[in-house]
Amino acid sequence: MRTTSKSLLLLPCLALAAPLGAQQAYLPRVPSVEEAPIAYLLDASSGQVLFEREAERRFMPASITKVMTTFLAFEWMEEGRIFPQQVYGVRPETFRQWHRKGSTMFLAADARVTVDELVHGVTTVSANDGSVVLAEGAAGSVDDWVAAMNAKALQIGMTDSHFGTPNGWMDDGRTFVTARDLGLLGRAMVARHPSKYRHFVGARELEYNGIRQANHDPISGVIPGADGIKTGFTNQAGYGFLGSAERDGRRLIMVVAGSPRGSDRNAASRAFIEWGFQNFRGEMLFGKSERIGSARVQGGGVPAIGLVASGPVMVALSKGTQRRDIALSIRYEGPLQAPIAKGEEVAELIVEIDGMPDHRVPLLAKEDVLEATYVQRVFNAFRGWVT
Repeated sequence: MRTTSKSLLLLPCLALAAPLGAQQAYLPRVPSVEEAPIAYLLDASSGQVLFEREAERRFMPASITKVMTTFLAFEWMEEGRIFPQQVYGVRPETFRQWHRKGSTMFLAADARVTVDELVHGVTTVSANDGSVVLAEGAAGSVDDWVAAMNAKALQIGMTDSHFGTPNGWMDDGRTFVTARDLGLLGRAMVARHPSKYRHFVGARELEYNGIRQANHDPISGVIPGADGIKTGFTNQAGYGFLGSAERDGRRLIMVVAGSPRGSDRNAASRAFIEWGFQNFRGEMLFGKSERIGSARVQGGGVPAIGLVASGPVMVALSKGTQRRDIALSIRYEGPLQAPIAKGEEVAELIVEIDGMPDHRVPLLAKEDVLEATYVQRVFNAFRGWVT
């Protein structure tokens, strides 16, 4: 019978840092339900959720959809399927359908435009036309691009989202997301493509085709360390925003959605990200490759295997309490069955902090475990009998 094994560790009390020294322009606070019915704040450094409200409620993302288009473009650049200086033309039917339709980068009917220009158009001025031209040029058709968007979303764990267009234009509800899934998307984009993120996201304006347009994201240039990511609006869903900022090596990713007015969304976003930075600090629990614990092994040459994380294990600590204990537990379906490959995900570390959602960190096998030889099986049986 397979069982769940659990071991408990307690960390010593940890001293908390002083608040940021510089006075901020926006009073840090969690958005009210009236301002933002959906609110979610993720510490990207640790993967820990700092705040969530209606995080699994589906909503129409509108132009926030373009973050998935941007992420797919980053992935395909990394794979060598597309290149920044690759040039695409504008199809006649695409120009007729998307010329000056909603947010636009004003692509001309005879434009020859690079992937670099298109992605900047998407990230900076939310270009509906640029999104479609990018999709058609890269994948051959919008349908094939959208299929790739959905496949990539599932690959990174966005199990409760679906995309029907590359730009989020109204599609009778076929496109929907959750705040939790958008947090995964934002974190994946920054973690997997940091240089592309810095190059393409967070520009304050775009000049293309002789027309200069401003980026309307509510935190870049206003909140220290902010660099995007994307706003969205539909009459049905209201105003939303997927945003991020980094200070002193800590990056937060925020979602607010369902705001009744743009001013509500903007104020909520600015106050929320400040609340995250001013009320939490990062703490390293375990260093890279540091042994975190062990798991029992059945049928192997050794009775137990060491467990490590893929990188440093960080946690965000509230400074609302001067002393606090963090409860850690290791859970796995066990005993584990040999053979086990080094680096195989075999367990998880559960981080429990009062007043915050539990945080789960995948744990990997620290070494290979081969199936036991006959002599080892006899020895293991004898050891089990005498212990």
